[in-house]
Amino acid sequence: MKLVFAGTPEVAVPALDALIASGRHEVAAVVTRPDAPAGRGRRLVASPVAQRAEEAGIEVLKPVKPRDEDFLARLREIAPDCCPVVAYGALLPQVALDIPSHGWVNLHFSLLPAWRGAAPVQHALMAGDEITGASTFLIERGLDSGPLYGTVTEVVRPTDTSGDLLTRLAFAGSGLLAATMDGIEDGSLKAVPQPADGITLAPKITVEDAQIDWSAPALRVDRVVRGCTPAPGAWTVFRGERLKLVQAVPVPDRTDLEPGELSAGKNNVYVGTGSHAVELLWVQPQGKKPMKGADWARGVRIAADEHVG
Repeated sequence: MKLVFAGTPEVAVPALDALIASGRHEVAAVVTRPDAPAGRGRRLVASPVAQRAEEAGIEVLKPVKPRDEDFLARLREIAPDCCPVVAYGALLPQVALDIPSHGWVNLHFSLLPAWRGAAPVQHALMAGDEITGASTFLIERGLDSGPLYGTVTEVVRPTDTSGDLLTRLAFAGSGLLAATMDGIEDGSLKAVPQPADGITLAPKITVEDAQIDWSAPALRVDRVVRGCTPAPGAWTVFRGERLKLVQAVPVPDRTDLEPGELSAGKNNVYVGTGSHAVELLWVQPQGKKPMKGADWARGVRIAADEHVG
Protein backbone atom coordinates (compact mmCIF):
# COMPACT_ATOMS: atom_id res chain seq x y z
CA MET A 1 0.00 0.00 0.00
CA LYS A 2 0.96 3.64 -0.35
CA LEU A 3 1.11 5.09 3.18
CA VAL A 4 1.19 8.57 4.72
CA PHE A 5 2.46 8.27 8.29
CA ALA A 6 1.26 10.76 10.93
CA GLY A 7 3.21 11.21 14.17
CA THR A 8 5.24 13.73 16.14
CA PRO A 9 7.23 12.72 19.27
CA GLU A 10 10.13 10.32 19.78
CA VAL A 11 7.74 7.55 20.81
CA ALA A 12 6.36 7.49 17.23
CA VAL A 13 9.76 6.97 15.57
CA PRO A 14 10.00 3.16 16.10
CA ALA A 15 6.71 2.68 14.23
CA LEU A 16 7.90 4.84 11.33
CA ASP A 17 11.16 2.86 11.25
CA ALA A 18 9.25 -0.44 11.20
CA LEU A 19 7.12 0.66 8.24
CA ILE A 20 10.17 1.90 6.32
CA ALA A 21 12.08 -1.30 7.07
CA SER A 22 9.26 -3.67 6.12
CA GLY A 23 9.79 -2.99 2.42
CA ARG A 24 6.24 -4.12 1.74
CA HIS A 25 4.64 -0.68 1.70
CA GLU A 26 5.69 2.74 0.41
CA VAL A 27 5.84 5.52 3.00
CA ALA A 28 5.11 8.32 0.56
CA ALA A 29 5.00 11.15 3.10
CA VAL A 30 4.92 12.00 6.78
CA VAL A 31 2.50 14.36 8.54
CA THR A 32 3.76 15.94 11.76
CA ARG A 33 3.22 18.97 13.97
CA PRO A 34 4.95 22.24 12.98
CA ASP A 35 8.44 23.00 14.29
CA ALA A 36 8.35 24.07 17.93
CA PRO A 37 10.70 26.14 20.14
CA ALA A 38 13.08 24.03 22.24
CA GLY A 39 16.18 24.39 24.41
CA ARG A 40 17.57 27.45 26.14
CA GLY A 41 17.67 29.50 22.96
CA ARG A 42 14.05 28.54 22.15
CA ARG A 43 15.05 27.86 18.55
CA LEU A 44 12.46 26.26 16.30
CA VAL A 45 13.18 22.53 16.08
CA ALA A 46 11.60 19.91 13.83
CA SER A 47 9.78 17.05 15.56
CA PRO A 48 11.61 13.71 16.03
CA VAL A 49 9.35 12.16 13.36
CA ALA A 50 10.14 14.98 10.91
CA GLN A 51 13.87 14.57 11.52
CA ARG A 52 13.70 10.81 10.92
CA ALA A 53 11.63 11.26 7.75
CA GLU A 54 14.08 13.83 6.38
CA GLU A 55 16.98 11.43 7.05
CA ALA A 56 15.10 8.78 5.05
CA GLY A 57 14.35 11.19 2.19
CA ILE A 58 10.59 11.17 2.80
CA GLU A 59 8.40 14.21 2.11
CA VAL A 60 7.33 15.97 5.33
CA LEU A 61 4.01 17.84 5.69
CA LYS A 62 3.63 20.21 8.67
CA PRO A 63 0.12 21.71 8.56
CA VAL A 64 -0.72 24.19 11.33
CA LYS A 65 -4.13 22.50 11.33
CA PRO A 66 -5.00 19.29 9.46
CA ARG A 67 -8.01 21.02 7.92
CA ASP A 68 -5.75 23.50 6.06
CA GLU A 69 -6.75 23.41 2.40
CA ASP A 70 -3.15 23.25 1.11
CA PHE A 71 -2.51 20.17 3.24
CA LEU A 72 -5.75 18.45 2.18
CA ALA A 73 -4.98 19.18 -1.49
CA ARG A 74 -1.49 17.64 -1.17
CA LEU A 75 -2.92 14.60 0.63
CA ARG A 76 -5.39 14.08 -2.22
CA GLU A 77 -2.53 14.34 -4.72
CA ILE A 78 -0.53 11.67 -2.89
CA ALA A 79 -3.69 9.50 -2.72
CA PRO A 80 -2.58 7.19 0.11
CA ASP A 81 -4.25 3.81 0.57
CA CYS A 82 -3.94 4.12 4.37
CA CYS A 83 -2.60 6.59 6.95
CA PRO A 84 -1.02 4.95 10.04
CA VAL A 85 -0.95 7.28 13.07
CA VAL A 86 1.14 7.31 16.27
CA ALA A 87 0.83 10.25 18.69
CA TYR A 88 0.27 12.85 15.97
CA GLY A 89 -1.15 15.38 18.43
CA ALA A 90 -3.95 17.08 16.47
CA LEU A 91 -7.62 16.28 15.84
CA LEU A 92 -8.22 14.99 12.32
CA PRO A 93 -11.32 16.42 10.57
CA GLN A 94 -13.70 14.12 8.71
CA VAL A 95 -12.63 15.62 5.37
CA ALA A 96 -9.09 14.31 6.03
CA LEU A 97 -10.30 10.97 7.38
CA ASP A 98 -12.21 10.35 4.15
CA ILE A 99 -9.19 10.68 1.81
CA PRO A 100 -7.36 7.32 2.18
CA SER A 101 -9.36 4.32 0.96
CA HIS A 102 -8.52 2.29 4.09
CA GLY A 103 -8.81 5.26 6.46
CA TRP A 104 -6.45 6.33 9.24
CA VAL A 105 -5.26 3.57 11.58
CA ASN A 106 -4.06 4.61 15.03
CA LEU A 107 -1.55 2.86 17.31
CA HIS A 108 -2.75 3.59 20.86
CA PHE A 109 -0.79 2.62 23.96
CA SER A 110 -3.47 0.76 25.93
CA LEU A 111 -5.66 -2.33 25.65
CA LEU A 112 -8.74 -0.59 24.32
CA PRO A 113 -11.42 0.16 25.41
CA ALA A 114 -9.36 0.77 28.58
CA TRP A 115 -7.68 4.18 28.89
CA ARG A 116 -9.02 6.09 25.93
CA GLY A 117 -7.37 9.52 25.77
CA ALA A 118 -4.10 11.40 25.81
CA ALA A 119 -2.27 9.71 28.73
CA PRO A 120 -3.03 5.96 28.72
CA VAL A 121 0.35 4.81 30.06
CA GLN A 122 0.38 7.28 32.96
CA HIS A 123 -3.16 6.33 33.99
CA ALA A 124 -2.43 2.59 33.75
CA LEU A 125 0.51 2.99 36.13
CA MET A 126 -1.34 5.27 38.53
CA ALA A 127 -4.26 2.81 38.65
CA GLY A 128 -1.93 -0.09 39.44
CA ASP A 129 -2.63 -2.11 36.28
CA GLU A 130 -0.49 -5.26 36.11
CA ILE A 131 -1.01 -5.78 32.36
CA THR A 132 -1.28 -3.15 29.66
CA GLY A 133 -0.45 -3.07 25.96
CA ALA A 134 -1.06 -1.38 22.63
CA SER A 135 -3.95 -1.47 20.15
CA THR A 136 -4.47 -0.60 16.50
CA PHE A 137 -7.87 0.74 15.48
CA LEU A 138 -9.62 2.57 12.68
CA ILE A 139 -10.00 6.25 13.59
CA GLU A 140 -13.57 7.59 13.66
CA ARG A 141 -15.06 10.74 15.15
CA GLY A 142 -15.27 9.44 18.74
CA LEU A 143 -12.35 9.51 21.22
CA ASP A 144 -10.29 6.35 20.53
CA SER A 145 -13.58 4.50 19.98
CA GLY A 146 -13.08 3.05 16.50
CA PRO A 147 -13.12 -0.68 15.65
CA LEU A 148 -10.03 -2.70 16.59
CA TYR A 149 -7.57 -4.45 14.29
CA GLY A 150 -5.21 -5.96 16.87
CA THR A 151 -3.55 -5.76 20.27
CA VAL A 152 -0.26 -6.67 21.92
CA THR A 153 0.14 -7.05 25.70
CA GLU A 154 2.92 -5.89 28.01
CA VAL A 155 3.54 -6.75 31.68
CA VAL A 156 3.88 -3.72 33.97
CA ARG A 157 7.04 -4.13 36.05
CA PRO A 158 7.07 -3.05 39.73
CA THR A 159 9.58 -0.24 39.17
CA ASP A 160 8.31 0.98 35.77
CA THR A 161 7.96 4.69 35.21
CA SER A 162 5.67 5.90 32.43
CA GLY A 163 8.83 6.63 30.42
CA ASP A 164 10.09 3.05 30.82
CA LEU A 165 6.75 1.50 29.90
CA LEU A 166 6.10 3.84 26.98
CA THR A 167 9.50 3.01 25.47
CA ARG A 168 8.76 -0.74 25.54
CA LEU A 169 5.26 -0.20 24.13
CA ALA A 170 6.64 1.97 21.33
CA PHE A 171 8.78 -0.92 20.08
CA ALA A 172 6.18 -3.66 20.68
CA GLY A 173 3.54 -1.47 19.05
CA SER A 174 5.69 -0.78 16.00
CA GLY A 175 5.54 -4.46 15.06
CA LEU A 176 1.78 -4.50 15.65
CA LEU A 177 1.25 -1.48 13.39
CA ALA A 178 3.36 -2.99 10.60
CA ALA A 179 1.45 -6.29 10.88
CA THR A 180 -1.84 -4.36 10.82
CA MET A 181 -0.83 -2.67 7.55
CA ASP A 182 0.02 -6.10 6.08
CA GLY A 183 -3.33 -7.55 7.16
CA ILE A 184 -5.31 -4.65 5.74
CA GLU A 185 -3.45 -4.90 2.45
CA ASP A 186 -3.97 -8.65 1.93
CA GLY A 187 -7.51 -8.64 3.30
CA SER A 188 -6.76 -11.04 6.18
CA LEU A 189 -7.58 -8.44 8.86
CA LYS A 190 -10.99 -6.92 9.53
CA ALA A 191 -11.68 -4.30 12.20
CA VAL A 192 -14.13 -5.42 14.92
CA PRO A 193 -16.11 -3.11 17.27
CA GLN A 194 -14.59 -2.42 20.67
CA PRO A 195 -16.27 -4.10 23.66
CA ALA A 196 -19.00 -1.98 25.26
CA ASP A 197 -17.73 -2.88 28.76
CA GLY A 198 -14.47 -1.81 30.37
CA ILE A 199 -14.30 1.71 28.97
CA THR A 200 -12.02 3.99 31.01
CA LEU A 201 -10.73 7.46 30.19
CA ALA A 202 -7.15 8.77 30.32
CA PRO A 203 -7.16 12.57 30.05
CA LYS A 204 -3.87 14.47 30.00
CA ILE A 205 -2.14 14.51 33.41
CA THR A 206 -1.99 18.08 34.72
CA VAL A 207 0.59 19.56 37.07
CA GLU A 208 -2.14 19.61 39.73
CA ASP A 209 -2.73 15.86 39.25
CA ALA A 210 0.98 15.26 39.90
CA GLN A 211 0.99 16.86 43.38
CA ILE A 212 1.54 14.23 46.07
CA ASP A 213 -1.14 13.75 48.72
CA TRP A 214 0.83 12.52 51.72
CA SER A 215 -2.33 11.34 53.49
CA ALA A 216 -2.69 8.69 50.77
CA PRO A 217 -1.14 5.23 51.31
CA ALA A 218 2.50 4.68 50.34
CA LEU A 219 1.38 2.44 47.45
CA ARG A 220 -0.57 5.34 45.95
CA VAL A 221 2.38 7.74 46.38
CA ASP A 222 4.64 5.25 44.61
CA ARG A 223 2.20 4.90 41.70
CA VAL A 224 1.81 8.66 41.25
CA VAL A 225 5.59 9.21 41.27
CA ARG A 226 6.17 6.46 38.70
CA GLY A 227 3.17 7.43 36.57
CA CYS A 228 4.25 11.08 36.41
CA THR A 229 7.91 10.35 35.57
CA PRO A 230 9.33 11.84 33.40
CA ALA A 231 6.38 14.17 32.73
CA PRO A 232 4.86 16.22 34.20
CA GLY A 233 6.86 15.11 37.27
CA ALA A 234 5.41 14.32 40.71
CA TRP A 235 6.01 17.08 43.22
CA THR A 236 5.45 18.40 46.71
CA VAL A 237 6.26 21.62 48.58
CA PHE A 238 9.20 22.07 50.95
CA ARG A 239 9.80 25.40 52.72
CA GLY A 240 7.51 27.15 50.26
CA GLU A 241 9.25 25.87 47.12
CA ARG A 242 8.36 23.03 44.78
CA LEU A 243 10.33 19.80 45.17
CA LYS A 244 10.08 17.27 42.35
CA LEU A 245 10.13 13.59 43.30
CA VAL A 246 12.10 11.60 40.72
CA GLN A 247 12.20 8.24 42.51
CA ALA A 248 10.59 7.13 45.77
CA VAL A 249 10.09 3.63 47.14
CA PRO A 250 7.75 2.35 49.89
CA VAL A 251 9.44 1.24 53.15
CA PRO A 252 6.91 -1.00 54.94
CA ASP A 253 8.83 -1.23 58.23
CA ARG A 254 8.82 2.56 58.82
CA THR A 255 5.43 3.32 60.38
CA ASP A 256 6.54 5.94 62.92
CA LEU A 257 6.09 9.03 60.70
CA GLU A 258 2.89 11.01 60.27
CA PRO A 259 1.81 12.02 56.72
CA GLY A 260 4.37 14.44 55.23
CA GLU A 261 6.78 14.19 58.16
CA LEU A 262 10.45 14.04 57.15
CA SER A 263 13.15 11.90 58.76
CA ALA A 264 16.74 12.12 57.51
CA GLY A 265 19.63 9.83 58.40
CA LYS A 266 23.19 9.74 57.12
CA ASN A 267 22.33 7.94 53.89
CA ASN A 268 18.52 8.05 53.69
CA VAL A 269 15.57 10.41 53.85
CA TYR A 270 12.02 9.22 54.56
CA VAL A 271 8.57 10.79 54.37
CA GLY A 272 5.48 9.55 56.20
CA THR A 273 2.29 8.72 54.29
CA GLY A 274 -1.20 7.53 55.19
CA SER A 275 0.24 4.02 55.70
CA HIS A 276 4.01 3.50 56.00
CA ALA A 277 6.90 5.71 54.92
CA VAL A 278 8.51 6.12 51.52
CA GLU A 279 12.21 6.70 50.95
CA LEU A 280 13.12 9.59 48.64
CA LEU A 281 15.86 8.11 46.44
CA TRP A 282 16.07 10.97 43.92
CA VAL A 283 14.63 14.48 44.06
CA GLN A 284 14.93 17.69 42.06
CA PRO A 285 14.78 21.00 43.97
CA GLN A 286 13.36 24.01 42.15
CA GLY A 287 15.89 25.41 39.65
CA LYS A 288 18.41 22.59 40.20
CA LYS A 289 19.37 19.26 38.64
CA PRO A 290 18.15 15.90 40.02
CA MET A 291 20.14 14.68 43.04
CA LYS A 292 20.12 11.81 45.51
CA GLY A 293 17.57 12.32 48.26
CA ALA A 294 20.17 11.88 51.00
CA ASP A 295 22.42 14.55 49.42
CA TRP A 296 19.48 16.95 49.23
CA ALA A 297 18.56 16.29 52.87
CA ARG A 298 22.11 16.98 54.05
CA GLY A 299 22.22 20.21 52.09
CA VAL A 300 18.95 21.63 53.46
CA ARG A 301 19.55 20.35 57.04
CA ILE A 302 16.10 19.03 57.81
CA ALA A 303 14.90 20.03 61.30
CA ALA A 304 13.01 17.82 63.72
CA ASP A 305 9.26 17.60 62.98
CA GLU A 306 9.74 19.24 59.55
CA HIS A 307 7.21 18.35 56.87
CA VAL A 308 6.66 18.40 53.10
CA GLY A 309 3.32 19.14 51.47
